[in-house]
Amino acid sequence: MADEERDLIEILEENKPIDTNKYTRYVRSPKCGAIATFEGTTRDTFEGKEVLELKYEAYVPMAIRCLKSLCSSARASWDIHSIAVAHCLGTVPVGETSVFVAISSVHRADALDACKFLIDELKASVPIWKKEVYTNGEVWKENKEFIERIPDLGKTLHDQAGACSGKKEVEARERKSCCGTKVKVNDETSDSCS
Repeated sequence: MADEERDLIEILEENKPIDTNKYTRYVRSPKCGAIATFEGTTRDTFEGKEVLELKYEAYVPMAIRCLKSLCSSARASWDIHSIAVAHCLGTVPVGETSVFVAISSVHRADALDACKFLIDELKASVPIWKKEVYTNGEVWKENKEFIERIPDLGKTLHDQAGACSGKKEVEARERKSCCGTKVKVNDETSDSCS
C-alpha cells in the first residue's frame, strides 16, 4: 500500500463531532509499537475572558491539499506507518474536540515527533480560521505558530510566505523535544500545496 493510501484526512462539516476512536483505530497496526495522538479542545477561558465557543471556517480544497503535503513532509522525515488528521468546521462548544491527529510508527520517537510537527504545521499554515466567541464579544484569532513565522509584522501578507505556500522541507536539528530532536521547516514560496 502506498504511503498516501495510509493517510486519512477529513475536514468535518458543522455539527459532526470528531470520533477520536475512529482515527486511532485507523492508524493502529500490528507492525507498530506506538500511536501518538493530539486532541485539541475548546477551553473555557482565554487571557481572562470567558470563552463560550469557537467557530471554524476553512477553504476546504486547499486545506486538504496542505494537509496531504504536510503528511508527505512528515513521512520524508520520520518512519511513519499511518496518519489520520481530522478538523471540525462550524461551532465547537467548550470541552469539545476541534482537531485530532493520530500517527502510528514502529517506535515512539517517530510517532511523537511527527505528531508535534503535524499539529504545529497545521496551525501555522493550513487555511482553517478560528473565531473565539466570548461572553462580551468575539474575535478572529491567529495561531501563535502562524504569528511566529512572520519575522516583521509590518510587512504585508503578500510579502510573507502565504498559508501553505511552498514545499515544506523538514530538517532534523539537535535540540530538546519529547524525543530529542526538533524540526525546522523551510518554505519555498514559489510552489503551492500540491
